[in-house]
Amino acid sequence: MPLGFESIYSEINFTSQNTTIIKGYEMKDYVRKMPVYAPINKTETLDAIGWKVQEYARTQPDKIALIDSDQEITWAGFLARANAIANQLRAQGLTTGDTVAGLSENSADFVALYLGTLIAGGCMVPLSGMASGESLALMINDCDTRFLFVSRRNAGLYGEVRDRLDHIPPDNRIGLDFRPDDSGISLDDWLQDASPEPNPAEVGLDDAFNIIYSSGTTGTPKGILHDYRFRSRQIRRMTSNGLDGDAINLVSTPLYSNTTLVSMLPTLFNGGTLVLMAKFNAHQFLELAEARKVTHAMLVPVQYQRILAEPEFDRFDLSAFRLKLSTSAPLRARVIREALERWPGNLLEVYGLTEGGISTSLDCARHPDKWESVGKPTEGAEVRILDEQGQALPVGEIGEIAGRAGAMMRGYCNRDEQTREMLWTSPDGEVFYKSGDMGRLDEDGFLYILDRRKDMIISGGFNIYAVDLEKILLAHPEVSDAAVIGIPSDYWGETPLGLVVKTPGAGASAADILAWANLRLGKAQRLSAVEFRDDLPRNTIGKVLKRELRADYLKQ
Repeated sequence: MPLGFESIYSEINFTSQNTTIIKGYEMKDYVRKMPVYAPINKTETLDAIGWKVQEYARTQPDKIALIDSDQEITWAGFLARANAIANQLRAQGLTTGDTVAGLSENSADFVALYLGTLIAGGCMVPLSGMASGESLALMINDCDTRFLFVSRRNAGLYGEVRDRLDHIPPDNRIGLDFRPDDSGISLDDWLQDASPEPNPAEVGLDDAFNIIYSSGTTGTPKGILHDYRFRSRQIRRMTSNGLDGDAINLVSTPLYSNTTLVSMLPTLFNGGTLVLMAKFNAHQFLELAEARKVTHAMLVPVQYQRILAEPEFDRFDLSAFRLKLSTSAPLRARVIREALERWPGNLLEVYGLTEGGISTSLDCARHPDKWESVGKPTEGAEVRILDEQGQALPVGEIGEIAGRAGAMMRGYCNRDEQTREMLWTSPDGEVFYKSGDMGRLDEDGFLYILDRRKDMIISGGFNIYAVDLEKILLAHPEVSDAAVIGIPSDYWGETPLGLVVKTPGAGASAADILAWANLRLGKAQRLSAVEFRDDLPRNTIGKVLKRELRADYLKQ
């Protein structure tokens, strides 16, 4: 336990003996009792971003808050837009804790919607444009929202789900940059004469801040509920990494990813500047970084690989960079070395879960001998390695990674059993989150990730669950057995490969099965290839031995 911290229960007003209501979300007894870290004096200030940002209209009205394409928006203009959205949401019946869903690429209005929802006291639910229509409908209905904002770029996906939205009336289906359909309305028309004056809602540490869906491509998405305590603590931690009012943060990952929010929210909270990319492109990233004198960026490993591989990389002036962050997948040592040698500023690798609980970081410049690791637990965090029986393992032993930290989710919305399955309680009664990742700790306390217990594939920074792809392959009438593994890809980091056993007498080609499966998968799920096998290796209880299947590809 770090000096100066102790474990306490978060202070919640209980509505009954076994449940508590957190603004519309019923959290069971095992969730309300999750310990959190707090200063030993048991007092904690609230970093309410909806209140904090209002001061920037007075102290720095002409400073640039957002850069979207060639559009520069001052803090005065940005807050006027966000406050108008907040006031209109409240006028349309939104109360503190109600959800607001958004389906959009990165844009100034999407960020204004995000902030406006928080100013109104709402809980923001950013949705993945990479999801299938079925998964998207499940997410929208699962979060019980009455408001949906959509961009023109996602109009086709919206068209797939608009007849399956259970709780959203037509006039609450708002297009950020277009009119969604005959019954919808554009954002400008919806705002009408909404007041731009600040009127932030009162919120507390236990109020809902956002819901992030852990898998926009699985048939059973899980909504991860974060409260203000979670975000306040995360904002403070990231501010200490230099994401302050002087930061110019280039945002090239989508807002539905917690990866983005980890760096975006502190930048806004501290009055910095966001440079937005609607879609990542390595060359454009470098152009923006030079032109806007970018100081910070949060990227996933495959983006580092693409940027460093740009033929003209060395001609760009990146001297303004102070810090680059990497997360979502382990960053290869050779990429770290190249980034430190060719790209100004330090590099910090961050490992954690969207759910929170696990938090480590690696200062790459300071620890060149630890590049194969993901660093040490951050301040106030703990990591344990567990065996199959849930017993803590000693240093050097391999097992499942579990952790606890200052930022821990409230639970999966409407998924009590899945929340419970994630928890591990130590012998002294402290609650940890199990990660599903396999790893080990070395004698210096550095964490090494060795495998993914759940066979999750990380492709281009997106999580892909093999079981979802296998279900599709097995639904093909000429497939008798199938397994999906992640194999190395220079472009994506990893890419899913389908290994298929055909039924006797089947005439379909690998290309036929590939096309059939990809037609039924979300954009981020699609298989790179299908290969035939006579059979799949299995252990004595019938489990496919994926380590054996991956071995040959890892040698290539």
